[in-house]
Amino acid sequence: MTLLSVGRPSLTAATPSRALRALPVTALTMDLVVILAVGTFAAMGRERFDVFDKSADVVGSLGMAGPFILLAWLLAIAVFGGYRRNVFGVGTDEYKRVMNASLVTASLVGVGCYLARFSLSRGFFFLAFVIGIPALLIGRLVLRRALHSARRHGALQQRVLIAGSQAHVDEIAVVLRREPWLGYNVIGALTPTVDLSEETSTGIPVLGNTDEATSIARHAGADVIFFASGALGSGNQMRKAIWDLEHQEVQVVVAPSVTDISSDRIRVRPVGGLPLMHIDPPTGIDASRWGKRLFDVLGSALLLLVFAPLMLVISLQVKRHDGGPILFKQTRIGKDGREFPCFKFRTMVTDAEALLARLHAEHGYEVGLFKMKDDPRITGPGKWLRRFSLDELPQLFNVFLGDMSLVGPRPPLPREVATYDVEAHRRLRVRPGMTGLWQVSGRSDLSWSEAIRLDLYYVDNWSMLQDVSILAKTFSAVVGSRGAY
Repeated sequence: MTLLSVGRPSLTAATPSRALRALPVTALTMDLVVILAVGTFAAMGRERFDVFDKSADVVGSLGMAGPFILLAWLLAIAVFGGYRRNVFGVGTDEYKRVMNASLVTASLVGVGCYLARFSLSRGFFFLAFVIGIPALLIGRLVLRRALHSARRHGALQQRVLIAGSQAHVDEIAVVLRREPWLGYNVIGALTPTVDLSEETSTGIPVLGNTDEATSIARHAGADVIFFASGALGSGNQMRKAIWDLEHQEVQVVVAPSVTDISSDRIRVRPVGGLPLMHIDPPTGIDASRWGKRLFDVLGSALLLLVFAPLMLVISLQVKRHDGGPILFKQTRIGKDGREFPCFKFRTMVTDAEALLARLHAEHGYEVGLFKMKDDPRITGPGKWLRRFSLDELPQLFNVFLGDMSLVGPRPPLPREVATYDVEAHRRLRVRPGMTGLWQVSGRSDLSWSEAIRLDLYYVDNWSMLQDVSILAKTFSAVVGSRGAY
């Protein structure tokens, strides 16, 4: 079957995304500006703050060494791959390359000046690299944020073809569409010759067969081809496909049937020319060990001290509103299915539980977490407490007592757990948290299935670094009131 076969969409030649080629130039320009600014500041700081001593002629030495340091720094970043198009947008590889290149530059400049007996100001050298390295990394972070924002608005997209069986094509497409900041625009699918469908079950047009990847990529103007399971019959076919695509500036990505596994658990080890993917066991059991527990105890104790005045003010407001109880205690399910009383500031009327059944019937609730905007049970103080998640501050006592953690899956209700399938029960392998991936990813705006997916990802891929990152992101999510009601 060919590209113009009956039932398949016809294609005219398209041009690959050109704006993406500007990314390396943009990064180079930004690095140049940062290094020049840092160099100017370092020279002025050396003179003004009298760093070390005044034996070196700063102006004179920089006239000769300055251009060399600038060019050497940029060249080192380029040699380490800091301007390759595939490092932008995702992962830590970009930052590692810039960091390593900067450290090598500092080493070469220092050793070179020593061997050449060149009198470079030590104060300038110190300020330039101590300030310059963080400044370059911050610049790359700003560039990445701008890139993500542009991609969410439909700019700087990479045109993607996905080759494989329909099921695997749809599986990958769902992930790419779920993360728009990656900038992957799926323009079509390539399926095996036995598949005569015009589109996949999720509506992706089938542009041809997998053995026509080279010609279709050229006509469709693709930037990337994802080869999923079922795309090619052997390793020799994959090698030939890569050879055919090497002169078309099309990036080849092999997408195995592995999803929701962090990069920390994946090791690729070539054996006899065959790259084998080793996947480490889930790390959820590590989330129950003493390191995380010590972090929770110290963190909750500190936060209780910091928020004590605010909690006192909230208590007075809740009590003064209707004279009801200050705290709302509700039974939740914790680690390994154990029940515990979860504390919150009361944000609803005193007969809220009695009204719940009627609201369930009115809104057709069947399973999962029940949330609704403009809930008539919420009190006046409760609205702003929920908006900024201040009603959850008493859960710090739950964390201190060991019922909860600062970071983890949302603590479920017993009736929710009663509806869990085997997959959802995995989220009970760790302590529930005050915040988690569900909180920084949309909170109540998430669907039930998406919330479960995020919780399972956390359980299977736990790390202390991820906990710290989630805590940092929680602040912006709460301040922005995203998904809170």
